[in-house]
Amino acid sequence: MSALISLGSRAMGAAYAQLQTTSNNISNSGVAGYSRQEVKLATADGQYTGAGFFGKGVDVVTVTRAHDDFLTNQVAVKTSQASADSTRLEQLTKLEAIFPIGENGIGSAAGALLNDFGDVASAPSDSSARQVVLSDAEEVASRFQDAATQLDAVQAGVTADLKTSIASVNTITKNIAKLNLQISSAKGLGQPPNDLLDQRDQLVQQLSGLVQVTTVPADDDSLGVFIAGGQQLVLGSSATQLLAVQDSFDPAQYHIGVSDGPKPRVLADDALGGGSIAGLMTFQSKDLRDGRNLLGQLASTFSSMMNQQQALGLDQSKPATSGAAMFSVATPRTLPSAGNAKDASGNFISSVGISVTDATALQPSDYQLQPDPSSAGSYLVTRLSDGKQTSVVNGDTLDGFQINIGSPAPGAGERFLLQPVGNAAASFQRVLSDPKGIAAASPVTASFGVNNTGTATLGALSAASPTLDKTATVNLSFTDNNGGYNWQQLDSSGAVVSSGSATWTAGTPISLNGFSLQLDGVPKSGDTIAVKPTADPSSNNGNALAFIDLSNKIVANGESITGAYASAMSNIGVRVQAATTASGISSAAQSQAVTAQANKSGVNLDEEAARLIQYQQAYQASAKILQVAQTVFDTLLQMTAH
Repeated sequence: MSALISLGSRAMGAAYAQLQTTSNNISNSGVAGYSRQEVKLATADGQYTGAGFFGKGVDVVTVTRAHDDFLTNQVAVKTSQASADSTRLEQLTKLEAIFPIGENGIGSAAGALLNDFGDVASAPSDSSARQVVLSDAEEVASRFQDAATQLDAVQAGVTADLKTSIASVNTITKNIAKLNLQISSAKGLGQPPNDLLDQRDQLVQQLSGLVQVTTVPADDDSLGVFIAGGQQLVLGSSATQLLAVQDSFDPAQYHIGVSDGPKPRVLADDALGGGSIAGLMTFQSKDLRDGRNLLGQLASTFSSMMNQQQALGLDQSKPATSGAAMFSVATPRTLPSAGNAKDASGNFISSVGISVTDATALQPSDYQLQPDPSSAGSYLVTRLSDGKQTSVVNGDTLDGFQINIGSPAPGAGERFLLQPVGNAAASFQRVLSDPKGIAAASPVTASFGVNNTGTATLGALSAASPTLDKTATVNLSFTDNNGGYNWQQLDSSGAVVSSGSATWTAGTPISLNGFSLQLDGVPKSGDTIAVKPTADPSSNNGNALAFIDLSNKIVANGESITGAYASAMSNIGVRVQAATTASGISSAAQSQAVTAQANKSGVNLDEEAARLIQYQQAYQASAKILQVAQTVFDTLLQMTAH
């Protein structure tokens, strides 16, 4: 009789455990990270009798969770990549907005400024036309400054996001360490703490969204968490803190550091693998830096081009003088590494300076300089945009700028960040305020002999080089019908200072004494042309016409100013397009991994409802066993009483 009661009791206990577990699954069906649980049953050992072994019912062995380590790891890996790609895409979208197309762009403003010189050329003495030039010049400066300000705002946003993400990482790792301790403590009980394991897996997945991790289980059921190819983040019940560490050159930028000693150890940006932090670091170290340098290159080359053309012309002052600079940008910047040697007052001992020698050769890149260990007195300069290294000595010129090593020279291990164009846009400003200061006049004027028989007329005449002697006269005399001519250069007193002969070819300008003379038509033998100082600069438009021609002049990377701006937009746009594609692919891969995990571990309410009915019937049947046992027992008692 007791055996029958024991069978019923065990069966009821098993059915009740299944009902409880199924009800728990239904209750947690909407909880993120919850894994479906299931009661594991085992047949109890039978009891031997002379008539054979009789079963003793069922035992509840344990409660397991539907879990697959491979699928869980796949979700973590795919989440890291998707988070990195989406974060970089989000930041690139902000960067793209700083390079607008159409009339709102810098290229359009620069083109409008150059077109303004058409009105100045039509009426060189018109003050209103000159004022329009200055107004549009101010607009160009404003757009460069606004773009630089927006870049600074994006950098500030990256820094804020980075610090917030690091704080989240530290909070999560502390919680993982606490769960490790609780899970290890529960190991001695002999049963898996399913809910704690789910919580830990969920935290690891959240952590993977911030930084790519590798997990290693330990014998005590704790989980080791590592980043950057083996850097300990969580080990047992202890967690290592991450820190935001200022860049050794630029205090506006931050990197990831690990607090595992007296000084934070900085991790390489490209060692983080995935996660939103890796996306931020990639954007900061590549995209944002390149965007700033693309903008700075445009600012440096455009201001240099405009100022050079101003210097070649004459303004409306009395007497007329060479045009003053229209724009200014800050001098190129060099930043010493924070680890360079300092004196007792905390000042850096060594120094390096750079100066622009050819703005058209400037590249949109920062550079790093350090002593060359293989050659005394030489320095290795690495162009950070592509990693190209060049060995230089003091005074050498590289990519349009000259390197000047201070005294004392940098010692072994010291480094400098060179920024030829990085700070140009932020400091770009219009410095010419007087409309009369616009150098619209050419310093030289051409006159054709009255007895000329050819068809040659003036196409264009402008100063082409700072070497132009604005007081000299150049006389040309054509000696044959094939374009041959003799020339003489006279000083202000009329004395011949140089002479020679050459041949003119249709479509090719005549370049002498720093001027460029373009002819329309064909000169004949005996024709003469005199290029002499301009007598009345107020009515001359030669340099204004030269300003208009700057629209097609090569200023950067073989392109005009508008073409260079379009290329900068395209550069950023291509990155956005690539990032959009990468984000779409990684997001799809993450969704597939999450779906696969959900199919394995998720709760299906239809299935659980069916199981609930099944276990209810099992419970009722088990109760029937006890009812039968009670009836049999009562019958026996009645028989005994009689």
